[in-house]
Amino acid sequence: MANQRISKKERERMERVIAALNREYTTESKIFLDHETPWQLLIATILSAQCTDARVNIVTKDLFKKYTSIHALAEAKQEELEKDIHSTGFYKNKAKNIIACAKTLVEKYNGEVPSDIDALTNLAGVGRKTANVIRGNIYQEPSIVVDTHVKRISIRLGFTKEEDPVKIEFDLMKLLPKEQWIPYNIQIITLGRTICTARSPKCQECFLREECIYVKNNRTKNI
Repeated sequence: MANQRISKKERERMERVIAALNREYTTESKIFLDHETPWQLLIATILSAQCTDARVNIVTKDLFKKYTSIHALAEAKQEELEKDIHSTGFYKNKAKNIIACAKTLVEKYNGEVPSDIDALTNLAGVGRKTANVIRGNIYQEPSIVVDTHVKRISIRLGFTKEEDPVKIEFDLMKLLPKEQWIPYNIQIITLGRTICTARSPKCQECFLREECIYVKNNRTKNI
């Protein structure tokens, strides 16, 4: 564990949580957005804002056949791109950002996706979440992606009390071993989609129930 002011008891609990996640889901990195190239993953991640990965994968299946390079996207007409990505929601802003992002990649980076966090977050439509997806999955740079599942479950586990994604990211960076950052993203997303759902979590089925602050608090309330 990184240096952090936590008790030995809490440190041991976190280590048990990590060990359980690794047993249940392994530490293999597997992203849920379909892609073949770094720029495709970047575009897919931009589209995934407020949209399910499943829907994004449906859209990008045709999108990446139509626009076969980042150069093609840089030259796309916004109204036409809006129609292509309409079902992902917020399509006007997404289309505008995708074209601007593509143009910057072509003009400034010769069509390549940078690995630097500041360079990535300076691209249109790219925040820390999207940047960390690229850094972790393309460049294998240890990074923590705070999506809705990671936020919800990290709070339930007692790993953070913050609500702001950036603050949660830094809390997790302090608490989790660096080699766990990328696996944790995938493990928690899987847990959040199957068991620890936003509404009516299946706590009795969860392999982390004995270590979970959320479960313990609800047990206390029910006494």
